[in-house]
Amino acid sequence: MGRRARLGLVLCVAVLWAGGLAAADEEGNQDESLESKTLSAEDQVKDHSTGTRVVAGQIFLESGKSDPQSEDEENFHSQEEEKENSLEELNSLEMSNLLNKDLEEAEIQSPVLTAIGGTADGEPCHFPFLFMEKEYAECTADGREDGRLWCATTYDYKKDQKWGFCETEEQSNKRRQMQEAEDVYQTGMKILNESSKKAQKKEAYQYLLKAADMNHTKAMEKVSYALLFGDYLKQNIQSSKELFEKLTEEGSPKGQMALGFLYASGLGVNSSQAKALVYYTFGALGGNLIAHMILGYRYWAGIGVLQSCESALTHYRLVANHVASDISLTGGTVVQRIRLADEVENPGMASGMLEEDLIQYYQFLAEKGDVQAQVGLGQLHLHGGRGVEQNHQRAFEYFNQAANAGNSHAMAFLGKMYSEGSDVVPQSNETALQYFKKAADMGNPVGQSGLGMAYLYGRGVPVNYELALKYFQKAAEQGWVDGQLQLGSMYYNGIGVKRDYKQALKYFNLASQGGHILAFYNLAQMHATGTGVMRSCHTAVELFKNVCERGRWSERLMTAYNSYKDGDSNSAVVQYLLLAEQGYEVAQSNAAFILDQKEASIVGENETYPRALLHWNRAASQGYTVARIKLGDYHFYGFGTDVDYETAFIHYRLASEQQHSAQAMFNLGYMHEKGLGIKQNGNC
Repeated sequence: MGRRARLGLVLCVAVLWAGGLAAADEEGNQDESLESKTLSAEDQVKDHSTGTRVVAGQIFLESGKSDPQSEDEENFHSQEEEKENSLEELNSLEMSNLLNKDLEEAEIQSPVLTAIGGTADGEPCHFPFLFMEKEYAECTADGREDGRLWCATTYDYKKDQKWGFCETEEQSNKRRQMQEAEDVYQTGMKILNESSKKAQKKEAYQYLLKAADMNHTKAMEKVSYALLFGDYLKQNIQSSKELFEKLTEEGSPKGQMALGFLYASGLGVNSSQAKALVYYTFGALGGNLIAHMILGYRYWAGIGVLQSCESALTHYRLVANHVASDISLTGGTVVQRIRLADEVENPGMASGMLEEDLIQYYQFLAEKGDVQAQVGLGQLHLHGGRGVEQNHQRAFEYFNQAANAGNSHAMAFLGKMYSEGSDVVPQSNETALQYFKKAADMGNPVGQSGLGMAYLYGRGVPVNYELALKYFQKAAEQGWVDGQLQLGSMYYNGIGVKRDYKQALKYFNLASQGGHILAFYNLAQMHATGTGVMRSCHTAVELFKNVCERGRWSERLMTAYNSYKDGDSNSAVVQYLLLAEQGYEVAQSNAAFILDQKEASIVGENETYPRALLHWNRAASQGYTVARIKLGDYHFYGFGTDVDYETAFIHYRLASEQQHSAQAMFNLGYMHEKGLGIKQNGNC
């Protein structure tokens, strides 16, 4: 095989390998969790496996782990692994040889920077060189008002006055334009990140627009999405499409994913699932987490690809790893899932949103010294949700008031805030420990769990697994999910106790019933690897999917809802359509609802029912009763499809048998009576 052919093979392998291990795309804006420190080997008890590690209750499975309960599974895979390993070794050896050869060539043919113009045109730059009593190891703009880079061609510039430019005038202009674009972008981002007012955010996007016009990639990404959704800029699908195409040409994973979305949904382009799949795949290879999530759902549901549980597992697991690593002690923001169809049927009941006057009433009670109101408002502001924005400053103030009144729950949550630290509350293990101890002494499970974490990780106290276990058990006995999760992790990893997968499974299940995202993640890992349970790809994917849907992108569910409530159905439907592509059932049903009501002018009138039918179908496949009944209605009346009483009957029967829907039962009775889709039967 020739050198060029071998290099092509190696690069191909390298690209695929990089795609699998790609870092998180900025779409998630994920911060490193404070809990992402592992215990040192010295701190681990003898029975603690070196093949797993625990991070804030999150289990990680590493290569080399031997699980007695899944030996058959490992034997089954061992031959495949041997093939992969030998191929990997071969590729690594070949890559190493190529790199060594390239390095040798690079040493022989190291590029020499040549001066352009000046007094030494064509002569090589001399590094280091002395200028104004300072040595320079690279080109500089010092001493020039135009900012153009130059170098000396002898050591002492003052003595020899030999110099030339390091760049042409065109290159210099381009570099300065790029720097100017970066400065404009940073100004816009500073305003955007530091302000919560709409007018200031709109001002920020004017800076980003200017930077985007100067071909700044990140600015173009921000602006293109703003144009797509109508975020602080007037919605313009065509302009966003043009920017996405430009970004895609530059290799932007965000641009590739978004272009895939446009082709999948037929917005601004003719719908093409084949093109959508190509762009999603390139976006995923570039590390875009949303593209991975979309592919996970597509392989799970068999949309545009052959259904493959294992492929879905690969994509969902990668995204879930990033989401789980972003979870902190406070559990992150609350995902608000509001179904528009349910809200129409039961106004104010389905959303779980707090009315403004009710929030004001609680604030009035809190100001009057009502401790329960203070704790409740503190938790609302700490996590966000139910119509209340996340605000650590207000959460801290409410918890402080309640803690001063002797409330143990408030003390424990202050401990959490100090343990994690934020812009408002400085991180302090000592202060956190004081609050946790006070709360734990009063029998508070949140305080007990916090104290357990302190002893598990040695925060403000020496590491003591025995005490950590004791406090986690106390918290778990009172039903506190963090205690259950940590107890499960200790049993799973054999920290301070003999390893016991059955006990780990028990506590992870308990914590998952309380909705703890890391409990879902840990259960998914166990089902994916067959650790302590029979391996089940199906169960693992469903659990990982649940974790993925708690990522930071879920905040757009609330943004879309607010857009709809503000009367901007076009913005809302595009946001819901993207979330629907990611597999959110609530987004699928909401997109279908808006289309069904013909409220989105962005979609042509002839296309509304067929598209609504598609999304009702996807939502129904995920178990949403109203969507299943809607499928029956569409086939009964011929909305977006031909009239088909038999298919309508099947959907109504499914809704009746599986979800016990009264409406579906009534519809079935009517069809029986009239003999529609089934033999007529009017007898009681």
